[in-house]
Amino acid sequence: MKPMLEACTLSHRYPEGSVGLDGCSLAIRRGSRNALLGSNGSGKTTLLQHFNGLLRPTGGHVCLAGQPLAYSRNGLNELRRRVGLVFQNPDRQLFSASVIEDVSFGPLNLGLDEATVRRRVYEALASVGLRELADQPVHHLSFGQKKRVCIAGVLAMQPEVLLLDEPMAGLDAAMQVELEALLDRLAEQGITIVLTTHDVDFAYRWADDIH
Repeated sequence: MKPMLEACTLSHRYPEGSVGLDGCSLAIRRGSRNALLGSNGSGKTTLLQHFNGLLRPTGGHVCLAGQPLAYSRNGLNELRRRVGLVFQNPDRQLFSASVIEDVSFGPLNLGLDEATVRRRVYEALASVGLRELADQPVHHLSFGQKKRVCIAGVLAMQPEVLLLDEPMAGLDAAMQVELEALLDRLAEQGITIVLTTHDVDFAYRWADDIH
């Protein structure tokens, strides 16, 4: 079976000249739990952004289910429907006034009918334990709640792959336990999960594959 995601001798150089990736090769198995370990500046976030098409390689290429990524508008829209990315800082991702508006944004852009969007949004909010906060202003939420809204916004797109950049960062111990339980439930549904972390103990406890 072809890898769900694959980086093939991937390189990236930022405009100012710094190197983000240098010949990175990595295969992600369909339905697997993956932890990316590495020091700050080692390229973990850069790799996630290549998997989601936010960055284009300087060298090498990325494949999704055996097919090289297409960087056309239609190609990127299809990629981001199938591969969702949750940023480390939720304030980079939240931009609507209320929780329900934010989570609705992605499904609405898919051109789905109103009833389907509403169903997806409430299912996604229920999965992250925030259905009762659907009408709350985003700026009233705690940091951990904002992170869960970001995850719900991606889940409402019904992706095959979920990418999370340092999902445990900034969360207290109780919230980390809740988030790990959520990741377990998503993995049981067959979603391929790739996350970055500095927590080696969590990575070895949770992940199928460590990179």
